[in-house]
Amino acid sequence: MRRLRNVKIVATLGPASDDYEMIRNLFEAGADVFRLNMSHGSHEEIRVRHGIIRQIEKDLNTPIAILADLQGPKLRCGEFIAGAAEIEDGQDFRFDLDPTPGDHTRVCLPHKEIFQALEPGSTLLVNDGKLELKVEGCGDDFADCTVVVGGTISNRKGVNVPDVVLPVAALSEKDRKDLEFVCGLGVDWLGLSFVQRPEDVLEARELAQGRAAILSKIEKPAAVDAFQEILDVSDGIMVARGDLGVELPVQNVPSIQKQLIRGCRKVGKPVIVATQMMESMIEAPVPTRAEVSDVAQAIYEGADAVMLSAESAAGSYPVEAVTVMNDVAVEVELDPTYREIIESSRRIDRRSVADGIVSAAREIAESTEIKAICCFTQSGTTASLTARERPSVPIIALTPVPETARRLCLNWGVNCVIADKVDRFKSAVLAAARGAMDLGFAEESDKIVVTAGLPFNVTGTTNILRVAPCDERLIYAPEE
Repeated sequence: MRRLRNVKIVATLGPASDDYEMIRNLFEAGADVFRLNMSHGSHEEIRVRHGIIRQIEKDLNTPIAILADLQGPKLRCGEFIAGAAEIEDGQDFRFDLDPTPGDHTRVCLPHKEIFQALEPGSTLLVNDGKLELKVEGCGDDFADCTVVVGGTISNRKGVNVPDVVLPVAALSEKDRKDLEFVCGLGVDWLGLSFVQRPEDVLEARELAQGRAAILSKIEKPAAVDAFQEILDVSDGIMVARGDLGVELPVQNVPSIQKQLIRGCRKVGKPVIVATQMMESMIEAPVPTRAEVSDVAQAIYEGADAVMLSAESAAGSYPVEAVTVMNDVAVEVELDPTYREIIESSRRIDRRSVADGIVSAAREIAESTEIKAICCFTQSGTTASLTARERPSVPIIALTPVPETARRLCLNWGVNCVIADKVDRFKSAVLAAARGAMDLGFAEESDKIVVTAGLPFNVTGTTNILRVAPCDERLIYAPEE
């Protein structure tokens, strides 16, 4: 299905988007990738949603990407005698390993690894940062704190430790089971929560064994500090602004978002901007003006995708949320300023033949009457490199590998076609021309740029470029 914009839309599925009709409506409204949140829903519910997406894919004859977002290690406090307690600014408060229900002076924190990493002066944040405590003294099984910002602390509230790299694996036992389950289903992307170091990504990659691409969520200060190393071993990145905004001063988040997007664009790996993009649409049929500006800003910065969470998973207006996000994206990309920003922020290290081929393809397409850049790709690398260039003409990725086509649905501007294997370049040009016309990007009188690698069907061999007609008679005409 042809989109009228390049940035992709990720829609989270949940109770509000749980049947064939609704999920299909979300896709037709503009969703390119569906997110299955492993923090919510049983394996059977996830299996059903996955099956519905694949059925829609079959019915519409178009690849659709599925992102399974692993929960990650959730740090939570214990329970209270009364279900909650009030703590006041300046008072003393203790976290410990005693499972006895707590009160206004103490509560259990059943994560001994936290106590092992804490130091005097460390900060503990509770309930999405609404409560702040400073560690005054600590040991292997306790932390004595002063309440900096008080309020109500209640059962099982989340705890963040922003200024400490915790000796906690990014994959809990639940995550390992979930990972094996969704890889068995055949998801395309795995989202890793609370990544702190590149080793976290490598562990997940070893478990996935190539069955899904790895998307690292940047939501910890440690991940920001180690971003380049994490990016090097990841297939994609999510700027998860929820926890990032809890663990860092909120004023730091916009600049971090911009830095992460540019870092991903430089190496040609997709980046999603997520969290609270249109949160008011959980309950309202229209977003706030500030939310529209937030989505637009991510698109102006060159993000590959923008994401809806509760808006599409549990809100009252899931289709409307996708529709508005689609409309915002279309309008932004029609703005001449958008192209100026995208082109002025292009920072690419070109070191390989493939780099040169895709760069030349963009230059040719933008300086002549070319309707599309068509990439034959086995692994998806050529299409990803082409998307990195952010050309002003459509990108069509043709691949005989369905898994590759699905994964590329997350990349900026890439229109995916599952094509037959080819072993001659003329056959590739013909398939590219037909694909461009079938998608509505070109007519028989138009020309396209075709990139491919010889020999065909071998990963990493992009080494040929041709400006070709869409007219089948000219394709088969004798070459001079």
